[in-house]
Amino acid sequence: MALTSNDLNKIRVDHIGSLVRPGNLKEVFGRYDRGHASSQELATAQDEAIREVIRRQEAHGFPLVTDGEFRRHSFQESFSECVTGFDVAQNVSLYYERRDLNLTPLERAEQNFDEAGPAIITRRGAVERLKLVRNLPLEEFRYAQSVAKVPVKVTVLGPDRIAQRFKWETSQQVYRDLDDFVNHVVAIEREIITELVKGGCKYIQIDAPGYTAYVDKLSRERMRSRGEDPERNFQRSIDADNALIDGFSGVTFGIHICRGNARTIDPQTGKLVPQWHREGSYNAIAERLFGTLKHQRILLEYDSDRAGGFEPLRFVPKDKVIVLGLITTKSSDLEPIDELKRRIDQAARFLPLDQLALSPQCGFGGIDSKVMSEDDMWRKFDRMIVTAEQVWG
Repeated sequence: MALTSNDLNKIRVDHIGSLVRPGNLKEVFGRYDRGHASSQELATAQDEAIREVIRRQEAHGFPLVTDGEFRRHSFQESFSECVTGFDVAQNVSLYYERRDLNLTPLERAEQNFDEAGPAIITRRGAVERLKLVRNLPLEEFRYAQSVAKVPVKVTVLGPDRIAQRFKWETSQQVYRDLDDFVNHVVAIEREIITELVKGGCKYIQIDAPGYTAYVDKLSRERMRSRGEDPERNFQRSIDADNALIDGFSGVTFGIHICRGNARTIDPQTGKLVPQWHREGSYNAIAERLFGTLKHQRILLEYDSDRAGGFEPLRFVPKDKVIVLGLITTKSSDLEPIDELKRRIDQAARFLPLDQLALSPQCGFGGIDSKVMSEDDMWRKFDRMIVTAEQVWG
């Protein structure tokens, strides 16, 4: 029996979307980016990898699946690859190999957003008003739906991240201000979502990692240095996210919030270890964020002390589910079931167990990221599913 949107609202396990890419797919991607493989060769490799990763998700007992974001370099391409108008170089495919990143383990990962890289990955202006020329999430959904036996979730980048990576100060001949830009982004993304809904997609996740910038001192200082008011940016983003999903009945909308999924290899141990982009608990934004967002599911990073405690969950309305991102994608170490259950119990002191679910804190993939092995990822998924069965039955 097919899951209804109400069933999808309440599922007890979830994941953020991106999965560890098989080696063959990464190899074909690399050759394609260098002009040594055709678009058809890449598409064939993507199709094969997606069929297999969906089969494995189903075999591991997932109630819904994603295509692993195997057609993207980055999760942010769910928007940047759909539009024209950004001020970017013609070919930025190899940017991911040469960009300047801090690779020091267990430290904040800083990036030069003024590098000449892809839109949204780096902070780019506009040379003309953006124009929707492709619906990549719809293309992804159609293929995944054709091979999946359970519902397919699609991820779409939220307006907040797009606005934070828009160089508005150099684009005022194109967009009057950030309000003008964000309103246009919402209109474009509503076209993307409308086509997804018409195509039969029942679960759409909005990726909104940038909300934690509003609790991060350094990020707020950077906004002010550009002449922006962080509080105005925060409210604009909430309004935009609500406008984005308004009026789509029968669809589950999730929204994912994190502090960045940076990770690297510890040169001393050879192990995958965490980095991060932002710091600060949800306390300062929880009441407005949780209380006014209209999404049915809010997927939160909770795998480290940087997230703070579960007290902010007291602001979550009764009609929402909080998906606790307790399982880290930044270490191959397997979380003990008893520890996961203990933390779920702690969260249940502030929000009823019926309003909680379990997931990794972020995605496992990313073509330019250091990642754990596929086997380690599946072990974590099995641990998540067993834990959820013990907690919720």
